[in-house]
This record gives sequence, C-alpha cells and structure tokens, in this order.
Amino acid sequence: MAQPKVELIRALKLRDLVLFNIVAVLGLRHLAVAAEFGPSSLVMWCLAALFFFVPQGLAVMELSSRLPNEGGIYHWTKSALGEGHGFLCGWCYWINNVLYYPNLLISTAVIALYVVGKGDSPLKDNWYYILPTTLICLWMAVALNIVGASTGKWLQNAGGLGSYIPGVIIILLGLYGMLTVTGQQAVTVATLKPNLSALSSLNFLAAIAFAFAGLELSSTMADEVDHPRRNLPRAVFIAAPLIALAYILGTASVLWLVPKGEISRVAGFLQAIEYGAHNLSPLLWWLGPLCAALYTLGNIGGVGAWLTGPARVAFVVGLDRYFPAAFGKVHPTWHTPYVAILVQAILATIFLLFSIIGKGTAVEEVYLILLDTQLLIYFIPYLYLFLVFLLHRLRKTHEAEAVLAPGGAVSGWLIGLSGGAVTLLAMALATIPPPDSTNPWLFRVKVIGGALGFVAVGGVIYLVAKLRKA
Repeated sequence: MAQPKVELIRALKLRDLVLFNIVAVLGLRHLAVAAEFGPSSLVMWCLAALFFFVPQGLAVMELSSRLPNEGGIYHWTKSALGEGHGFLCGWCYWINNVLYYPNLLISTAVIALYVVGKGDSPLKDNWYYILPTTLICLWMAVALNIVGASTGKWLQNAGGLGSYIPGVIIILLGLYGMLTVTGQQAVTVATLKPNLSALSSLNFLAAIAFAFAGLELSSTMADEVDHPRRNLPRAVFIAAPLIALAYILGTASVLWLVPKGEISRVAGFLQAIEYGAHNLSPLLWWLGPLCAALYTLGNIGGVGAWLTGPARVAFVVGLDRYFPAAFGKVHPTWHTPYVAILVQAILATIFLLFSIIGKGTAVEEVYLILLDTQLLIYFIPYLYLFLVFLLHRLRKTHEAEAVLAPGGAVSGWLIGLSGGAVTLLAMALATIPPPDSTNPWLFRVKVIGGALGFVAVGGVIYLVAKLRKA
C-alpha cells in the first residue's frame, strides 16, 4: 500500500541540523564518568570514536544522502530488508525512547538546582519539586514542536548552544589550568594505557561508545529539511568533530582540574568549571551557575530532540498503517505530526509518574524492571543501521546522488563490520550483571527476556496490522 500524501514544511536549515546533532548526542555528564576512570579514558574515547563514532557518522552520511526520507532509520531498514524488519527497527527505536525520557527529565531538574547552589538542596529528592519541573520541561517541548518545526527548532538550537558552550568553557579553563597549576591526576604513558583485558575496561568502552550515539536522529525529519540530500550529510560532517573534541578535551580538563576522589557523577563538569574559574579569578564564581543554567537549557533541548525525532518514526509507521492511522495525521495549520508527538508525550508522562510518584512502591519496581528490560532494545536499531548500510552499498541504491564514504569497498566493509562489532559487544556486556547484583540470573532473565518480550509485543502489533491490511 502506498503512503498517503502528507504536507510537511521544510523548515530545517544546515545550522539547525548541526545544533540538532549536538543536542542529540553531546552529554557533558559523560565527562565525569570518564574522568573517574582515570587518564586512560582519553585513549578509550579515541578508540570509541575510531571504531563506533566515525563508522556511525559515515554510515549516516551515506544513508541520509541515498534515502533522504521522513522516518530515517525506519525507512532505510524497510527499503533494504522489507516491512517486517523496518517495523522492528522503528518499534525498538520508538519504545526505547519513550522509556528514556524520565531519566533525562529528572536529571534536568537536578542539574537546575546547581544554578542556585551546589546541588545539595533537599529539593533533589522532593517530588513536589521534581514532578512539576519535569512535566513543565516535557510539555513545553511538546507544545513548541507541535506548533511547527520552524518554531520547535529554536528549542533544539538553544539546547545545542546550551550543551556546547559549557563544554567550550571547560576546555578553555582546562587549558589555562594546564599552563598554571599541577594536574590532579598524573597523565603519563603508563596512566594513559588502558587495560583492555579487564571486563571493567570493556564495559567502560561500550558505555562511552554509545555516548556518541544519536547522529541518525536528525534524518528522521528528512522531509522537513531544506535540501536533505545535501544538508543532512553536511550537518553530520560539521557536528561530529565538534562533539568528539568536546568529549576528549572536556574529559582532559576534568582530569586536570578536579581531584579524583571528589568527582561527582552528576555534576563533575560543573566542578571542573568551578575549580578552573577560581584558579583564573575568584571573581568568576558566576561561571558555575551560568553553565548550570546553560546545561539545563541544553537538556530541555535534548528532550525536544529525542521527543520529535522518534515521533517522526511513529508518524511514518502510522502512514504505513502498522500503527493506528491517527499516528500519520498532520496538523492542518502547523503541518506537524501532532498525534504521534502527543502520544509519545502522554506515554512519557505516564512513565514519569511511575518513576517519581511511585518511588518506594511496587510501581517503581515495575518501572525499574522495564528499564532493565529495555537495555538490549536500545542497541537493535544500531545493528540495523550498520547492516542496511552494507546492503544499500552492495545494491548501489541511488548511487549517483549518494555522499559515499571514502575508501571504496574496503572502507565500506570496515565501517559496517566495526560499527556492528562494537554494537554486538555492547549488547553482550549489557547482559552481564553489575557487581552489586544480588541475583545475577534474575538480572539476565530481565534483560534478555525483557528484550524478547518487547520484540514479541512489536511482532504482535505488526502481524495484527498486516492481517488488517490484507
């Protein structure tokens, strides 16, 4: 069945896409986790970039120029492997993000407390503060993105700047610190060398590799992009190096400025700004609160990006009639897939209520089990990404218009195999219970069984829709 014609507005320019990619991928919270690991994290960032981020970027650049269609990764998979695999990829991409919002929103509310203090306010555990703050952030992003891509993009643009400016400040303060004070952690050849035979090192490598995930998100809005075949690859080419530099140099700055035993996983990057600013001049005390405010804005922009992108996948699945047809509706005035956005926001609100109001109850336990079970679901779309990259290259899909990764057939295989191998490694490591797990086998059952359960639910939805269409 052919998709019905829908009218979307091409409101996203190259600048918007670059900032969208930054806000979708860059998370300065990863700097503290990396710095806790020690100086060898700098080498690990480089390995993660080489074996996952670069392959991901090149695959997305090529696929978005071959097939610049709304739905992005869903459309690429459907074109290469058929509607069943396309639906499974889109379903996993969509449902994973619905479960992800509460964590992002709650961390946003906690970081906002650093604007007026050091985050030690009792409000961080008070749902009378957390709940309204998170709901306001979520529904503000919903409203702006329903009113139109030309309006909603400003939230993502502001979020991109809010995410990146604190990163630049950390790097500059770190460079000044390297010239004026002794580093808090010794950076030598010995401390830079990672122990890749240790399970903890492999776990860390997989974790930071997926700190680089998300470059494919902007391609889900291809029909709302001005000259998508040209601008989507260009945006990846511009944003990817900026993101990699922020992670690597930002981690180096945290390592240099913050004593290892004092690094906070929640706000380690803000600690680095406070230490660095005080080292430069006590009069710069305001840099910490300013960067906390900017990063809060960045997180809200991230909510907007991860709300609107997966909603486009659900929208196109609705057009294909595998979700209810209402998902494929476009607002008559604002020309946005408002039903898909609203459904996503309502589900996010429900899971947010589960995680906050249900704290300490059976409801919270159910939500935590859901979080464990969706670990593997997160990686499935990336397996598809690298597989369909290889298939479209072998079939020479729209070869004349494609922005091909350099290096010919050899580089194509390296991209697909490297990215796929890192994804499979991350999936295998996700099934290993954490050290404090009281029941390792129950953890494995939840992770593996939960993933199979989500896939089965998606399969039932697909088969019912298939029968209805027959």
